[in-house]
Amino acid sequence: MIFRSRHSIGRVSKSKSRRSVGALNQVSKNRKRKTVGFLKKLALFSVICTVFGALALSIFVYIIAQDLPDVEKISTYIPAETTKIYSEDSVILAELHLEENRIRIPIEKISPILQKAVIAVEDSNFYKHHGLDFKGIARALYVDIKAGAFVQGGSTLTQQLARNLFLNRRRKLSRKVAEAILAVQIERKYTKTEILEMYLNQVYWGHNAYGIEAACKLYFDKHALDLTLGESAMLVGLLTGPELYSPIRSFRLAKNRQKTVLRSMEKRDLISYEERVEAYNADIQIAERKRFRHKAPYFTAYIIKQLIEMYGEESVYTSGLKVFTTLDYTLQAHGEKVVKKWVEYGQTPKWVRGKKVPSLNYQEAALLSIDPRSGYIKTMVGGYDFKKNEFNRTTLAKRQPGSAFKPFIYLTALEKGFSPGSIIDDSPVTFNTIEGPYSPQNYTQEYLGPIPLRKALEKSVNGVSIKLNYLIGPEHMMNTAKKIGIKAPLKPILSLPLGAMETTMIDLAAAYGVFANKGYRSEPTGIVRIEDRDGTVLFQHNVKNEKVFDKNLIATLVEMMRGVVNYGTGKGAKLPRPIAGKTGTTSDYRDAWFVGFVPQIVTAAWVGNDDNSPTYKITGGWVPARMWREYMIEALKGVPAQNFQSPRGLVQRKINWETGKLATEFSPTEKVSIEKFWKGSEPKDNDRPQRGLFKSKEPKDNESNEKLLNFFQAN
Repeated sequence: MIFRSRHSIGRVSKSKSRRSVGALNQVSKNRKRKTVGFLKKLALFSVICTVFGALALSIFVYIIAQDLPDVEKISTYIPAETTKIYSEDSVILAELHLEENRIRIPIEKISPILQKAVIAVEDSNFYKHHGLDFKGIARALYVDIKAGAFVQGGSTLTQQLARNLFLNRRRKLSRKVAEAILAVQIERKYTKTEILEMYLNQVYWGHNAYGIEAACKLYFDKHALDLTLGESAMLVGLLTGPELYSPIRSFRLAKNRQKTVLRSMEKRDLISYEERVEAYNADIQIAERKRFRHKAPYFTAYIIKQLIEMYGEESVYTSGLKVFTTLDYTLQAHGEKVVKKWVEYGQTPKWVRGKKVPSLNYQEAALLSIDPRSGYIKTMVGGYDFKKNEFNRTTLAKRQPGSAFKPFIYLTALEKGFSPGSIIDDSPVTFNTIEGPYSPQNYTQEYLGPIPLRKALEKSVNGVSIKLNYLIGPEHMMNTAKKIGIKAPLKPILSLPLGAMETTMIDLAAAYGVFANKGYRSEPTGIVRIEDRDGTVLFQHNVKNEKVFDKNLIATLVEMMRGVVNYGTGKGAKLPRPIAGKTGTTSDYRDAWFVGFVPQIVTAAWVGNDDNSPTYKITGGWVPARMWREYMIEALKGVPAQNFQSPRGLVQRKINWETGKLATEFSPTEKVSIEKFWKGSEPKDNDRPQRGLFKSKEPKDNESNEKLLNFFQAN
């Protein structure tokens, strides 16, 4: 036996291999040597891997960082923001946005309790970290490894802001790295308060509501500064799943999330136990969903169209404009009720001239009200139901105005020297025209004989209007209508005073506004001012009153039109204050109008059918006049009664209609009245009794034409 070590002298191993103790120690020593060598190699390999890994990661981070946006741009970043349209009385008529409904507000206008709730639930270490919460990352990593997928983010508010502003939501390593880099950069550049403000204005809260203010308006119809603890907790609870936990879709799930948030706030000593219980049990009213996207939908659509023409569609829906309009929403709501009432009135059975009919056979109505002094549109009801039909009958429908067009021929006649008391013969007449014989007829199919102009206007006598047009020349009436604001194409035809040519309600109402405003025209407008998101004025409407007609001629016409309401076809619109207006009814009762005014307001009312089918004998003095009156009773509340300007240069004379001369004791009482004439044109001769003078006879052929021409040539 050979002993190789002094450690084994005199000792023999008892193992089966009969090895000595020294040999075994040598084996153990060799093993240790090998293990240490392996560990050294492993450590070296690990260092090498770490170095190369760090290098690779650095290169990876560097590559990603090269494509990242500059966080400096957050200061100039302009997210899509909701455009708001306001009424004159500060009602929000519409909020325009594409996929993002957003209203930016400063941190001072956000409830402090909501700020605390967001931090408690979404990032409890917000004020301690510098963009990354490594404990949160480790916790999320553990959960992700355990689940074998990306299931928990562990992102700070700063990381979420970076993702929302610059990145997509795909769960990839590259996105997470980019998110971390941007978060650190954001933290270096901005304060915690600035970061929190940007986050709260950027984050998604469900139902296309981006930013806390839009969410508060959507869910509770209040401002972010006015949130209660319970409301704040419910909103913060939405952040993990805005659509899933929306109280609009599931109030039960929203309450469960609210409870979780409140407990988290109590755990962090942000609220007491009593506050948690009280907040959870407090009644929360979810705002009612709007039936329409917009209030006053016909008017709002009219405004949106103008905005798009001014700024383009993308800018209108993304730039956060503030549009201040002329609409009086209180009056608008009343106008909508009036139109609805009178359309439904026409759908029920009625007795008409002794005959019961199932309906009055009209389906639509419209009403438009304008301040003639400024052109400001106060009410615009374009139809019965915007949801069923968005066609705006106040601005787009071209309809025949019927006798509502007659004031233009009477104004032209006054300009050409006719007086309100000028006598003209209302009798059958036939005109030879290029299109063949034309025989105008009155609505009643009766003729009144010689009649003063002002009385002919009151009774809306067709024959007199046509004869005036014939004598003066249709081109002169056409020029008057255009001068006063009718923009539709017109032709110089004899039937022009009867509204044979089509026009729009807004043009007709604006033209009547010239009557109300003493000969001055203001272009109809619905927009007063437009501001950008920062309050800078982009557009300011300046009222322009353009003189288009002599005010004394206008005053004379208005005095005649007052008679229409007081004594004539417009009596259904009469109110206990000075009012002027004119009815209009087209052939076969297809359109019925009443356009009336006081010095402060002009309003047009119309009923009919979109397919131009006849109504059942609806005249302008019936449904439209009553509809107009019901609306104006409300519109004139608080508006002082004001007299129209009195005409000058007129003298009064008592005359006999039959002769057109000064009346005497022999003149028939029923044909005598006090009429007004331009000074110098009044009758001078006295009436002379003649045998058979007051007997009427039917003219033959063109006898009326010859009498008409001879009369005015002599006068």
